[in-house]
Amino acid sequence: MEEKKQMRAITISREYGSGGGEIARRLAQRLGWRLIDHELVIRAAQELGISEEEAEIQDEHADSFISSLINSMRILQPAMFTIEPMPLLSNPHLYRETMSKLVETAIEAGPAVIVGRGSQMILAEHRDVFHTRIVATLEKRIRYVMQREQVSESEAKSRIQMKEQDRIRYLQTQYHCHPDDSSLYDLIVNTTVLSLDQCVDLILQALNYKAERLHLPEEELGPGAGLQPYPSLPGDLRPPV
Repeated sequence: MEEKKQMRAITISREYGSGGGEIARRLAQRLGWRLIDHELVIRAAQELGISEEEAEIQDEHADSFISSLINSMRILQPAMFTIEPMPLLSNPHLYRETMSKLVETAIEAGPAVIVGRGSQMILAEHRDVFHTRIVATLEKRIRYVMQREQVSESEAKSRIQMKEQDRIRYLQTQYHCHPDDSSLYDLIVNTTVLSLDQCVDLILQALNYKAERLHLPEEELGPGAGLQPYPSLPGDLRPPV
């Protein structure tokens, strides 16, 4: 489908244990796009000379790790990173600006599937970016984590709760929003019943649908586009007093 070439990125928000990371990997593979996820952070950690454990602790909510990452990137691309490192730790606005630069720079290098990092907010105004969230019931997510990480049921549940709290705190602190806000996404996919490959197919189809509408002006978008007024007042509405 040629329309997909017009799109610059897919952002993946996910409930922990819903299979969102695996879906992102399969999407990137199917599209031939770059995958920007936690493993990229781990590779960056190796470049910076810190352990994977330290990177995992800092992932998605610690300023110190991001500040180190930015310092490293400033050496490679000094023109793009003119913000001094220290204020990042105490200035949330400066922090958001710097994170935005990191994500924007990533998609300028070519189309990408981006997992987390608040990317649904950073790229919210880009019509050529597709935003999706992956969810599942808690029961299925516990089973997923038990299977994938080889932990007990109680350990899996605790890990899910910890990761969800971290992700909620990150978005609320940095962007004043909640990851469950459905208006942030083009598509929300539930993996409770659907297979991961079926979810990939759904996202790719919806990606193509959005690409087909990129040329339309704003007034031709939305649920009311092309619809006529109701012939009479809907019966479930109260008349004005």
